[in-house]
Amino acid sequence: MYNLGHVTVVVVGGTGDLARKYLWQGFFQLYADQVGKGHTFSFYGGGLSPTEKGTPLLFGILKELACPPELSVERCDLVKDQFLHLSKYHQLKTTEDYEKLSQQIKQQLGQEGMVEAGRLFYLSVPAFAYADIAEKINNTCRPPSDAWLRVVLEKPFGHDLYSAQALDKKLSGQLKEEEMYRIDHYLGKQVVSKILPFRKENKKLLDPIWNKHHIERIEIVLKETLDAKGRIQFYDQYGVIRDVLQNHLTEVMTLMLMNLPANLSNSKEILQNKLNFLASLQHVDNSNAVVGQYQAYNEEVQEELNKTKDYFSLTPTFAGVVVHVDNAQYEGIPIFMTSGKALDERVSYARVLFKSDVFCVQDPNNVQCKSKQIIFYLGHGTLQYPAILLSKNLFKPKLASSGDWKEVTEYKDVNMLGLPLSDYYIQSPVTPREAYCELISHVFFGRKDSFISAEGLLASWEFWTPLLEGLSRVFPRVYPGGVANGNLLNFQLQGHQVAFSHEAVVNVIKPGAEDNFQVMQGKYRSSEMVSAWAQELVERLASDLLLAAEEAIHEEGQFHLALSGGSSPVALLRALALNLYTFPWRNTHIWQVDERCVPHTESGSNFRSIHDLLLQHIRIPYFNIHPMPVHLTQRLCVEEDSGPTLYEKEIKKHVNGSSFHYILIGVGQDGHTASLFQDTKLENDEERLVILTESPIKPHQRMSLTFTAINRARRVGVLIMGKSKHELVSQLSRIKGESSKYPITKVQPKSGTLIWYIDYDALLG
Repeated sequence: MYNLGHVTVVVVGGTGDLARKYLWQGFFQLYADQVGKGHTFSFYGGGLSPTEKGTPLLFGILKELACPPELSVERCDLVKDQFLHLSKYHQLKTTEDYEKLSQQIKQQLGQEGMVEAGRLFYLSVPAFAYADIAEKINNTCRPPSDAWLRVVLEKPFGHDLYSAQALDKKLSGQLKEEEMYRIDHYLGKQVVSKILPFRKENKKLLDPIWNKHHIERIEIVLKETLDAKGRIQFYDQYGVIRDVLQNHLTEVMTLMLMNLPANLSNSKEILQNKLNFLASLQHVDNSNAVVGQYQAYNEEVQEELNKTKDYFSLTPTFAGVVVHVDNAQYEGIPIFMTSGKALDERVSYARVLFKSDVFCVQDPNNVQCKSKQIIFYLGHGTLQYPAILLSKNLFKPKLASSGDWKEVTEYKDVNMLGLPLSDYYIQSPVTPREAYCELISHVFFGRKDSFISAEGLLASWEFWTPLLEGLSRVFPRVYPGGVANGNLLNFQLQGHQVAFSHEAVVNVIKPGAEDNFQVMQGKYRSSEMVSAWAQELVERLASDLLLAAEEAIHEEGQFHLALSGGSSPVALLRALALNLYTFPWRNTHIWQVDERCVPHTESGSNFRSIHDLLLQHIRIPYFNIHPMPVHLTQRLCVEEDSGPTLYEKEIKKHVNGSSFHYILIGVGQDGHTASLFQDTKLENDEERLVILTESPIKPHQRMSLTFTAINRARRVGVLIMGKSKHELVSQLSRIKGESSKYPITKVQPKSGTLIWYIDYDALLG
């Protein structure tokens, strides 16, 4: 890369909006920085228009370029004149156009006797065009083997994991990974690119406090006052999470919390540490997020996308997500990520708030009594300039010896997140530089650490895609926009779950019947029934479980709870996870009703679901957790390994009379319960407590408690939720006694209690 020679820069989409606003200014800055240092340059603005139309457009943009602040007026005039002289418009539409460009580059090199250093293509075009252009570059415009090729790609890189994988496959067929520079302009912002150096420079002082024992919370915020008007065609396909959280805010979080590389100039180590951090993030779903949409958005969608008046877009323009890290250093620290359009101010920052360990008997305004925080402030808002702020009751940070950052000692009369500026040590860049200028320079020098790797991109999408899929059916909270939002978008943490702090003033989406939250009790199939809307039903079930636990522990000193798999208990597990302190987890034993024959670490495992939704959030003794032994001697559910016998022995050892205090089961649409299906043969296993079964759906093999085990329980709860179960609930209500077609009818506790928990959707349809 460092071979001196001629560099050809081609901006594909060179007369577009991004090129006009940022890219040409960045390349002019690059030229001004490098002129006279040994490289020569040619600049091409590529576009679909013919030359006679594109040329005046390009030069109209170039003539408006601003002078870099470090150049005198005279020097700038000279450099700008040279830059214009070296720039040319070239139509880039067909393969022949790219062939002509390649010939033109070769011809210029030959005529002027220059050695080629490399070619830089910047694709400032929609992502759907990437693969086609990459193919044209690969087939027609590659430089000789001793020169480099660098192709810059703008986000979005797909809209979920699967589309990102497909795009990566297409591009990697044409370009090598080291030739692709996926740009996230946030990585070019001076404060963002300073995060790792700041952590490194202050390592000795930060190391003791950069952990769960000292950090209370982390906030990563990007607020905008602008709406999406004029960008609806793009925005409605992506929304705020894809547009901002999956890339910009995730990158900032990663730089703040990844392991520090031994060498900050080692791109490979930095990218590997990023990957390791992304792999440690805990799964997020609907319970970890809130979404909103500004009031005028839907009208804008109808207008710009030619939709009818009854069309309603679910695309969120606001999102608040709380993320947790699954490692010893950051375990339990909530990371609040939030962004939105049509908010009260334009500002972006990342804030680390530390726990207070000082009790102030007198003088609460003393600096030692105030909050301790580090703020990576990206600009705008009350401060206006980019800076790193560190409250004076932490420590005085070192100032980099490179001289590109300075200490700010003159303070504006403003408050920054609860403290006056005089209570902070403040560092700011000596010379502000636009993010694209920084990144274009990094491409030129081949610095990959400022860009997104293929593995990093896919890891980020793998983390965000489940949440995006879950939110695709969620109605966002409507908010008026600007200052009028008030406290409508405030959200709070409850355990590991997130909810809006205040009720919406107007329920625009679903008024009516659901406002009646009354819990009803009655009879169903001759047993007790509890009915309510889903949320209230789950809360009632969780409350009943708490009462059952307290009763069992009072009588026997422990509570044995068996949970089934499938979708039924998901909402309950989340509700139980909120009862971190009220539920007697120390004296509770968790058992499984059934399990798929897959390793417990796989997403299809029922135990994995119980672990992710409940166990990792509560303090329960390790020995009180009893997963079904489906994976023995590196084999899955093999008869000779005697998994069911082992589990049965464990039940008899711990559970008095093999009678669980509470078994929670669900019902499939075919009437199966646990993993007991219509064709499950039980005649020869009447006294068995645990057996292997066959499911009609994949994975076929299962392990399950038998009806014998279920019917010995003191209490059995049957949870049925959702409109898809309405037909089943109706059918079961007509059946008297047992039916071989519906295994659930065989659940008849001998001396215990059976309670049906059925939500209104399943009951009323």
